Amino acid sequence: MVAAIVLTAARAGTMSRVEIAVGLVVLVAVAVALAALARRMGVAEPLLLTVAGVAASYIPMVPRVDINPEIVILGLLPPLVYTAAIGTSLVEFRPKKLSIALLSVGLVLFTTFAVAVVVWRMLGVPFATAVAIGAVVSPPDSVAATAIARRVGMPRRIVTLLEGEALFNDATALVALRTAVAASAGAFSIWEAGANFVWATVGGAAIGAVAAGVLAVLRLRIVDPVLDTSVSLVAPFAAYLPAEGVHASGVIAGVVCGLILGQGAPVWQTAASRVAERTNWRTIQFILENAVFFLMGLQVRHILEDAWHGGLSHTTLLITCLAVLATVILARPIWCFPSTYFAWFVESRPRGKPAPAWTAPAVVSWAGMRGVVTLAGALLLPESTPQLATLKLLALVIVGGTLLMQGISLPWLIRLLRLRGPSRAEDALQSANLLQQATTAGLAALQTEIAPETPPEIVAALEDRVTRRANTAWEQLGRAESLRVTPSGEYRRLRLAMLRAERETVLRVRDSGTVDHEVLQYVMAQLDMEESIIDRVIEPGEFDAADPAAVPATGGCEHLREAVQVRVPDTPDLCAECVAQGLVWVHLRMCLTCGHVACCDSSPGNHATGHFHTTGHPVMRSVEPGESWRWCYLDEILG
Repeated sequence: MVAAIVLTAARAGTMSRVEIAVGLVVLVAVAVALAALARRMGVAEPLLLTVAGVAASYIPMVPRVDINPEIVILGLLPPLVYTAAIGTSLVEFRPKKLSIALLSVGLVLFTTFAVAVVVWRMLGVPFATAVAIGAVVSPPDSVAATAIARRVGMPRRIVTLLEGEALFNDATALVALRTAVAASAGAFSIWEAGANFVWATVGGAAIGAVAAGVLAVLRLRIVDPVLDTSVSLVAPFAAYLPAEGVHASGVIAGVVCGLILGQGAPVWQTAASRVAERTNWRTIQFILENAVFFLMGLQVRHILEDAWHGGLSHTTLLITCLAVLATVILARPIWCFPSTYFAWFVESRPRGKPAPAWTAPAVVSWAGMRGVVTLAGALLLPESTPQLATLKLLALVIVGGTLLMQGISLPWLIRLLRLRGPSRAEDALQSANLLQQATTAGLAALQTEIAPETPPEIVAALEDRVTRRANTAWEQLGRAESLRVTPSGEYRRLRLAMLRAERETVLRVRDSGTVDHEVLQYVMAQLDMEESIIDRVIEPGEFDAADPAAVPATGGCEHLREAVQVRVPDTPDLCAECVAQGLVWVHLRMCLTCGHVACCDSSPGNHATGHFHTTGHPVMRSVEPGESWRWCYLDEILG
């Protein structure tokens, strides 16, 4: 797909095949290098890539770049919307469906007509043409916003809202653009436009669902990860192209297909297929997004020159650009604030949820950076469009202006409003809780599957494996400053050292030429697989243990509700049983019934669990600094 862009963007007719190949390699290499630099500098990748592209466009040896819009619409958009959709949770999507609809449909149409009025009045172009450019600049790009959001720690609910908006706003904008272009050609009626919009939405969703159903049936019959990954690479186009062929929305088809396949992946795919698919799509998304933002910057110089010499007075050109940029930026908060509270009033207020703070719509309002779809849409305008060069410049100014102004200031705004992102300590706590539930279910299944002829050592090895995995998660919640070596950390260190030695031996045998290549490949694959699945221990400093993990709801556990929050410990800072037995503990827990302090299950003595079995006291609490979570032994629930 990147090769197709280069072939069309580099004017293949004037360049040799070697030059085109070199251009492709340079494009990908520069995009990857700049993305790595942006991550190292703590700068949003789209922003640095676009600025670097602008700077490169003024280097004499860099050829003019003209991107074919059909390549973007048919080659780039399907995989980008698909990879966003398969990573979206339907569980998180459903409660916000009204908010997402108001942003992805209502806000896009509101911005489209607000910009149309400004362009119509200032440039004197036909109103249909003004609507077309309004549709072009209306959809925000989620790549820049979410990249900044994750870097600065935007609250997860806002990130989910922005990602949900981005799933469908491109479809709304492209349908509006298609309708406006038809109207500018004289073939337009309000009823026909409405019917086309409904068909684009409903037809696209139906085709996406059918494509997902067909692909799901195929996946149920495919166990080879290579074949399954091949099917996955076809999936976005299998939904997008048929929808576009019948004039429905290919974007909606791709989104619906991705949502369904992503939700059903744990049932329809093997574990190896899911791992392979996840790695492949993350790589594709990384290369496409970064290459496109760099190419976008490369076009700036030539679009600017074409508009500057397009016959319009420079004063009018500058004022129009500033006016449209201001309209795009202001339209978003004008819509976001009332729509946020309307969605709360309809969806959340009946369930007793409090009204959202004003800070949430403020951040959503400022996270409106535009991207590749805006530029691609500008390139889709017919050559006969009045003031075409100026309209392309408007799209470019919107993209560059929002990336620079909002992209640079969004982290500052988040810090100013004191919005906190997801706590990694809380995430580790929830992971430990979930893994503990999974471990309990796994051990129960093991007991039901044991046959009379099952060797006891096999059962013991399986129990040790899953218990160690759960204990590893709990160890992450201990003191970040502790110098103690945890059992799982020591296991990982020693096993990795063993694997290095094993791999060196296999390589020496390979170099000697005494073993067949197929055998060597098989053994190396076994070593690689084991190394890849060794439990990863979060190192000290990866999350701040002084940041108290928020306590999850206690749900229906009466023991957690009735347990006191604080109890005077009998032996602060030590486990008396470990001291008596000459053992070293890993982390400490305290019984909330009697205040007894004992060691965790990762410790050799397991004295906290032993205290529960001896006394029946149901709830214990972590006494490590910065932790406030509690655990009920009877209901096996965290609170």
